[in-house]
Amino acid sequence: MENFSEMPGYKQWAILVLAGGLVSVALFFTIFKSQREANDTAQQNLEAKLRENAELESYQPKLKDIERQLANLKQQLEIERRIVPDEKEVDGFMKMMSAEAIRSGVEMRRYTAKPVASRDFYTEVPFEVELDGPYYAMLNFFDRVGKLERIVNVSNLLVASTRKPAEAKPKRTYQYAPNESVVATCTATTFFSHDMAPAASAPAKKR
Repeated sequence: MENFSEMPGYKQWAILVLAGGLVSVALFFTIFKSQREANDTAQQNLEAKLRENAELESYQPKLKDIERQLANLKQQLEIERRIVPDEKEVDGFMKMMSAEAIRSGVEMRRYTAKPVASRDFYTEVPFEVELDGPYYAMLNFFDRVGKLERIVNVSNLLVASTRKPAEAKPKRTYQYAPNESVVATCTATTFFSHDMAPAASAPAKKR
């Protein structure tokens, strides 16, 4: 068998070309092919990401509208919580009523909690209230209560003169000031929101 160096030039070139071709084929089916498949996968991922970005960009004009709607909903929720709080802030409610009485020039003599009534989505919390003061001050008080942001219902209102306070059915009478002319009793009811309680399961029948 001839050595490579002893072969004619054209045979050496033929062998070199053949060897180079074999190496190229080997590289193609190993490194180059793997790299091409990786490139194809990367290209597919890039195209998918570009499509996703294009879809998201279509929502961009709507984003400000959505943010504005969320802000409006939060504002409405805050207003509703002030109108109908979601906790039983009894102390806060009576402080508010007492403050309105002071601003109106009316004496709030007594407030007594009455049994609460639970509804599907809210709870009624009534208080029996006794008041006395000048006639127009009393009118001002009820007007101010009616304009409160928080819902307050006034019912069972009885009004009498300070000369005959018993007609208003107060628990007791007081030493009224000379400028006071009327005594009033009423039920002031406020409301608290709550989640609807799950329906109680029916008791098992006895066999």
